[in-house]
Amino acid sequence: MALGRNRKLVCQEVVELVTAYLDGALDPVTRARFQAHLEGCDGCATYLDQLRATVVAVGDIRDEDLDPVYRMRLVDAFAETTGSW
Repeated sequence: MALGRNRKLVCQEVVELVTAYLDGALDPVTRARFQAHLEGCDGCATYLDQLRATVVAVGDIRDEDLDPVYRMRLVDAFAETTGSW
């Protein structure tokens, strides 16, 4: 595993780690590798910016603000994408 910690991350790995990155949950080595990837990959940097904007846009929505039927549709949609990255 030590060898893997020295190689550059690929885009799929960045996508898989983005939530942990935003939560501040990456170890320092992985965080540095993540940030190094962003510096050289406009696509992943844009993805991160879009995700941050989404978090801000929906961050204030409370469960009770959502129609229960719509909420269930969202939960189902997210469940369908689990593991698809």
